[in-house]
Amino acid sequence: MTVQFPMPAETAALNDKEVEVLRLLAAGHTVKSIAVTLGKSEASINERLRDARRKTGVGSSRELARLLDAQKIWDKNIDLSGPHSLTDASGQSRQPGRQWSKGRFVMLVALPLAAVGLMFAANNPSQPIAPAPAAQAVAAKASPLVGSWSLEVARIPAEERPRAVTISFRQGDDQRWTTVVEIVAPDGATRRAESTAAADGIAVPIGGNMDFIDTVSLRQPAPNTLVMTLGKGGAPVSTRVYAVAKDQKSMTETIVWAGQAMPKLETTYFNRIG
Repeated sequence: MTVQFPMPAETAALNDKEVEVLRLLAAGHTVKSIAVTLGKSEASINERLRDARRKTGVGSSRELARLLDAQKIWDKNIDLSGPHSLTDASGQSRQPGRQWSKGRFVMLVALPLAAVGLMFAANNPSQPIAPAPAAQAVAAKASPLVGSWSLEVARIPAEERPRAVTISFRQGDDQRWTTVVEIVAPDGATRRAESTAAADGIAVPIGGNMDFIDTVSLRQPAPNTLVMTLGKGGAPVSTRVYAVAKDQKSMTETIVWAGQAMPKLETTYFNRIG
């Protein structure tokens, strides 16, 4: 089953020279090395990048380059799993594929393109990510993410099923997010993680006793969506996209694990409890 995440329609307006520069940028070149490679001035290269950003509406040249490059990955086949039919961009229903893979429930969900790009960029820390121009405007809006959420543990295989998982999000007057996660293991042992961070992509320490993570960074591409990158020892562990449904009573957590050339998206489901 093939699912495609197309680039924004505006990318059709990119000319060959702009695409050429973006491909080189995605390959790790700097503006200076691109100018040398193409025999152009740095001002000329920057102008092409500005034109590309203007045409697509993507605020960061490097993010746009990664999105363009990532399209080659997303155009490949991806296995879909899960108990529900999925709907593609055309509105046609897609039937679920095989069930749990390696003990984990794997399925593909519809995500905002901006969130998908952030997931790839956050799992590739080789270059800094510039904040999106609309980030402050998004953060200023009241978010349906605020509140407490409980994991639907019944959807998890019995051999991996915790007793409970809860996540709570609070947003302060300074627009920083406080996130508290509690996991109750089958034996009753509790793990807790707490952090407070702005949605600016800057990593901050995590408190608590989850020893497999020690930092978190946040992005908020939409009022109902939060992109969270977890790290350990300076390296990314996973990127998770939390998206609240229109009824604001349910939320999905979509996970991409770092270091996978062809990532699968793991999805879990939460219900509002507060």
